Amino acid sequence: MALFKRDVFGNILFLKKMLIRTFGLISHRRYRGFNELQIEGSEIIRDLPHNNVLFVSNHQTYFADVAAMFHVFNAALSGRVDNIKDIGYLWQPKLNIYFVAAKETMKSGLLPKIMAYAGSVSIERTWREKGKEVKKQVKLSDVSNITKALNDGWVITFPQGTTTPFKPIRRGTAHIIRENKPIVIPIVIDGFRRSFDKKGLLIKKRGILQSMVIKQPLEIDYENDSIKDIVEKIEYAIEQHPSFLKVTPIDEYQKSEDALNKKREFWDMY
Repeated sequence: MALFKRDVFGNILFLKKMLIRTFGLISHRRYRGFNELQIEGSEIIRDLPHNNVLFVSNHQTYFADVAAMFHVFNAALSGRVDNIKDIGYLWQPKLNIYFVAAKETMKSGLLPKIMAYAGSVSIERTWREKGKEVKKQVKLSDVSNITKALNDGWVITFPQGTTTPFKPIRRGTAHIIRENKPIVIPIVIDGFRRSFDKKGLLIKKRGILQSMVIKQPLEIDYENDSIKDIVEKIEYAIEQHPSFLKVTPIDEYQKSEDALNKKREFWDMY
C-alpha cells in the first residue's frame, strides 16, 4: 500500500512527510520571524538531478543548520527564489533528502531520535567519542549507507565533523566523492551560532541576520584529482581554508559581531 511505502532505510514515507511538516511549522519563525535568513543562490537547487547530489557545508549548530536547509531546498523546489515565504512549500516536501550525523548525537535524547527519522544517515565518529579524542576504524556499513542515500537522493554533510570553525576537512568526505562521483554543492552559512545554542534547539538571541549562500557545483576531476586536491577544494568552497582565518581572525570577527548586537539591543529599548 502507498501509505506504507518506505525509503531505502525502511522509514515509512508518510511518517517522514508528517515529521518534516511538523518540524517545519515549528521552526519556520526561527528563520523568518525571531531571526531572518538571508538566502543566495537557491535557483541552483531547481536544476539539480533527483539523486547523487552531495551538499557540503560549514557547521555551526547540530540541528538548526540542517533544518534551515530543508526549508530552503523545499522552498526552491516549489518555485521560490532566495526566500522561504509562504510555508505551503512544506505540504509536499522532497522526501529523499538525507543528512549525515553522528550516531552519538542522534541518540542523545527523544527529540533527536524523532528528528533522525526525517532523514538522518547516522555514522559513528572515528575521531571523537563522548567529548574525547579517539582513533577508530571507519565502519564500512557507514560508508555503504551514505552511498545508499546518494543513490536514492540528496545528502547533506558537514565535512569538518564539528561546529568549531576552521577545523580540518575529514578525508572520508573526499573518498566518498571519489567513489560515488556526485554533484557537489558547497554551502556557506553564518549567524547560526549567534542565534541558537550549540544544539540548535534553543534560541539564544533574536534579531540576528542569518545567511546561507548556495554555490555552483565544484569542478572535480573524479579520476585524476587526489584526495588532498578534493579536500582543498572543499576547504576553499565552504570558506574554511586556513587562509580565510588569516584574512578574518575569528576572535576579532566575533567581537565585532557581539558589539554590533549590543548596539542593536540598546536601541531596541527605545
